[in-house]
Amino acid sequence: MKILVVLPNWLGDAVMATPAIESLLTCKSDVEFTFVGSYVSIEALKYHPNCKNAYVDETKKSRNRLLSTYRFAKKLGSFDMAISFRNQIHSTLLLYWSRSKVTIARSSWHASIFLTYSLTLSRDEHLVMQYQALANKLCNEELKASNLKLYIPKHNYKRATLGINPGATYGSAKRWYPEKFAKVAKYFSDRYDIVIFGGPNEVEMAGEVERNLKALHVNSVVNLAGKTDIRELCSYIAGLNLFITNDSGPMHVAAAYQVPSVSIFGPTRYKETSQWKNRDSKIVRHDIKCSPCMKRECPLKHHECMKSITEDEVIEAIKSINL
Repeated sequence: MKILVVLPNWLGDAVMATPAIESLLTCKSDVEFTFVGSYVSIEALKYHPNCKNAYVDETKKSRNRLLSTYRFAKKLGSFDMAISFRNQIHSTLLLYWSRSKVTIARSSWHASIFLTYSLTLSRDEHLVMQYQALANKLCNEELKASNLKLYIPKHNYKRATLGINPGATYGSAKRWYPEKFAKVAKYFSDRYDIVIFGGPNEVEMAGEVERNLKALHVNSVVNLAGKTDIRELCSYIAGLNLFITNDSGPMHVAAAYQVPSVSIFGPTRYKETSQWKNRDSKIVRHDIKCSPCMKRECPLKHHECMKSITEDEVIEAIKSINL
């Protein structure tokens, strides 16, 4: 069975779609996936053993995106099923113009017009469950969402290693503070080597963590910010013994490999995007009236949801994990 899967744009959301993708394997026979998505989502999921084709969606760069989407759909051809994990009109039209036999996406005015199924999903449920509902509709079964799943082999570190992820691509409101990350890492530096992660736009922040660590006389530090591709990022995170992170894509990568993790949440819906089925994980957050605001930057300019979280709280959360 040929199935077209339009992946979410963000790394974390793409990883959270993996249980739904795995479900399609259990309810359909001889499945061949064609993945379409952003560069980061394709780079993370293209190693799936049932992935026959993977395409980065470049239609946004076109002067006429509608025409480009139509041509892309004709290039892809028809499928037995097509599912979109995006809630976006061009993704809906891509499914429609592919002339696939059965199509489905989250409920929207355009999905209700152009697709076979347009499913209403609740934001009160974890995003994994929302995606799973789409797969269950195609399977016509109430399947339970499994663990997150990636097929990139994990890196083997020579010594026990603690990962620090001070960034969050969505915006500054989701980011805890570099000096606080450094103090937490310092506390555990007698037991772990330290690796700092970050994307190309997070190099400065990662550098600030590194400078703070060196000022605290921590020398066993490797800064990988801006130096890894998506495959390497996933591999290095997978091999960690402990991970301290903001609510971010790397947090979900860690959950896919069951890496013990402490995640720091502020302006986002922790019930919707927490670490799915990561056995040894904790969330540190404060119940503040203005949170979750879901804003990229603090609209009130005080950032109290993150600023009020102390290093000691994170350290105690780590101690409570079964390491």
